[in-house]
Amino acid sequence: MIYILTGDIRTGKTTALLNWSKSRDDVDGVLCPDGDHGKRYFLKIKTQERFELEVENASEKTITIGPFHFLKSAFEEANSYLLEANKRKDFKYVVIDELGKLELKNEGLHDAAKTLIPDFTSNENKHIILVVRTALLETIVNHYQIKTYTLLTKEDLKAII
Repeated sequence: MIYILTGDIRTGKTTALLNWSKSRDDVDGVLCPDGDHGKRYFLKIKTQERFELEVENASEKTITIGPFHFLKSAFEEANSYLLEANKRKDFKYVVIDELGKLELKNEGLHDAAKTLIPDFTSNENKHIILVVRTALLETIVNHYQIKTYTLLTKEDLKAII
């Protein structure tokens, strides 16, 4: 089953997922919270391993979107982690935080998303939670040809058993 957690920018979607997943042992995937200095990082949910994503300055090693500079290597690691987790299938829920403008350009977490999403279309035992900002919801659904999904708000996470 595919869940799409949606909401406006900076309204606590990632924080809600972080809090929801802390008390569970059946969740894997990647979250993208803000670090201590306001720069985002990736967090592997199952292992709690963090790795740098957002950096101060652009370079040949970064992808720039608006005023933000993201390490290409971080996306490579996150994609690899998600694809490996999908092979292990040792979870009930896998999270991709988030699908946005980069993924619409087939960058960012696109490689993992294009592989994982079809695997969960009709799976009632394993679930994927995609984080998508409200303004991009329809575009992301069309881009990944998602036909059936359940929309969630951060308040709905408490109801997921």
